Formats: sequence, C-alpha cells, structure tokens
Amino acid sequence: MTVTQQEISAVLTRYLSTHPDRAIDVAPLADALAMPRDLASRATFPLHVTASAAGIDATGRVLMIHHRALDRWLLPGGHVEPTDRTLYGAALRELEEETGIPWQHAVSPPTHDVTPLDIDIHEIPANPAKGEPRHWHADFRFAFWLKDTDLVPQLEEVTACAWQPASELPTARLAASIAAL
Repeated sequence: MTVTQQEISAVLTRYLSTHPDRAIDVAPLADALAMPRDLASRATFPLHVTASAAGIDATGRVLMIHHRALDRWLLPGGHVEPTDRTLYGAALRELEEETGIPWQHAVSPPTHDVTPLDIDIHEIPANPAKGEPRHWHADFRFAFWLKDTDLVPQLEEVTACAWQPASELPTARLAASIAAL
C-alpha cells in the first residue's frame, strides 16, 4: 500500500498547524492536492512528493549525502515507493538505503504526532536518460536523532556521506528549524 493523497494532506495539515507562516511556501503542493492525481508517484508531473531525513548527531551536526545525479549535498531522501505506507516511513527507508544507518538507530524528537520539520518545494532539472521533464519535488523533511553508527553510502546514488554543521544546509529555514530543536 502506497502513501495516499489523504496521508499527504493530513501531514501537510499538521505541518501548517505548526508553521502557519509557511502556507505560501507550500501553496503549490496544496493546489496539487486539489487535483485528481497520485502525488506519491514519481511519474506525476509537474510536482510529486519526496521524503527526506534530517539526521542529527549528539553534537548537532546534520548528516548529508552528495547526490550523484544532481551533484549537490542534500539530506538523505528520495521518491516514495509503492511499498511505503507513510511519508515518515519513506524518510526512514531512504535514510537506511542511502547511508546504511538502520532505521532502528533513528529516534524522532518527542512529539504527539509525526510532523515534518520542513516541507521544501524545489525544482529538479530534466533527466532525458530517465524520460523525466523538469519538475518539482515537494520534499517532506523529518528530523531524527541518530545513534553513532558507521556510514555506508549507497554508491549507485550517493558519492559521499558527511556530518555537516546546520549552517551548511540547503536552506536557511531548514537550518533554523534544526537549531530550534
């Protein structure tokens, strides 16, 4: 069973109840949810959802991966798979796949529900080799405290893993959200 439109909508609603000031930033996602399409499918264009893990160590550093195809440092994350039941679960699966950190070594900050730390909508360039046009990812980013463990990058997609200070994150808003934890 894959992530449903209802799941995406419910997580977005929780996020906006925590961060009402960010409604304008996620308006394209809210608009896409009003359309009858499968936003969990990577074949849905011009926008679909992805999930990422902001893994934080005991010193406050954040685990980043160097993405092979995009040639950028990013949070571990990626597309939702048909077997993913939740966006939160997709983020944990991607963390394990891309870094080798078992999901059992990731602990969420204590909350009453599972709310993303951030939702970022960003452009992805066209990939002719995969038949993908330029499109947008609505990336649901979940925070996890990570136990000390060895890193084993998934070399098909990742060229390196590294612990970096929050100031090195892709957006200032994400860095501020992590600092607030």
